Amino acid sequence: MNIQRWIARREPNWQRLDALLKQIEKRGLKSLRAAEIRELASLYRSVAADLARARTQQIGNTLIQSLQSLTTRAYTQIYQGSRRQEWQAILEFYKWGLPDVVQKTFAYIAVATALFLIGALVAWWYSWQNPSFMALIVPESLITKVRDDHKLWMGSIVGVEPLASSSITINNLSVSFGAVAGGITVGLYTAYLMIFNGLLIGAVGTLVGQNNLAYPFWAFVFPHGSLELPAIFFAGGSGFLLARAILFPGKYRRGDALKFYGSQAVQLVFGIVPMLIIAGTIEGFFSPNPSIPDAIKYLAGMGLFILLVMYCSRKQT
Repeated sequence: MNIQRWIARREPNWQRLDALLKQIEKRGLKSLRAAEIRELASLYRSVAADLARARTQQIGNTLIQSLQSLTTRAYTQIYQGSRRQEWQAILEFYKWGLPDVVQKTFAYIAVATALFLIGALVAWWYSWQNPSFMALIVPESLITKVRDDHKLWMGSIVGVEPLASSSITINNLSVSFGAVAGGITVGLYTAYLMIFNGLLIGAVGTLVGQNNLAYPFWAFVFPHGSLELPAIFFAGGSGFLLARAILFPGKYRRGDALKFYGSQAVQLVFGIVPMLIIAGTIEGFFSPNPSIPDAIKYLAGMGLFILLVMYCSRKQT
């Protein structure tokens, strides 16, 4: 190989890559046009091949070190820059994307919420009218503890907070993902989960109310429930979005409808996960803590819910 001729032929590529890298290092990756970004990636691969050839042919240490420096700089900008862009995209989604998709899919979330509330009202009504109805939904051991011992059951969390928190989060995630996956049953399983969870909270709420334990019970529920319940409603909305795509694709072909509504459902799921992690942490460490006054727990729950509503209502200007 004629080394001088090879260097002369390849050197313009090295100089061009160096110029692009200097621009990025000075003004950032966003300063490049789309065509220049593609050119950067192509030049990086080309110069990396030149470096390998220079090492194989044992062409001067100075040139090898220069090409090594050039490829290292290019690698750093391409791959670390890509990771920075990914993190920026994630932050941008949670800043504006999630509130936007919540607003666009609010009707589906509202349906899930309504089914939950209907279940809660039905359980409340029948539990007062017919005490035996409660036993169909609430475990007998829990009923006995509240009625006979006049105690709530959440004290068992104290002392095992990390284990309880992780267990609670996993359980809530499984319920939420079940509600999302229920969309493939044309929403029937999603509707069942919403109604059943409503029946459960309604029956338990009636049980503690009948035994004068409502105030401490709701003090326990409010802090984590302010995030946990909306997350479950978001999951229900996701399931109904998938059901809509299957049952009523509208102007889309069913496959295209699944892609469109499925994309919105996935975005809601991205919102559900951090909400449930935070709620599980609160439920494990804050909600059952006997040293925190009940009034503070009520204020914390209401504050979190107000912040969530404000966050989901924001619009990008």
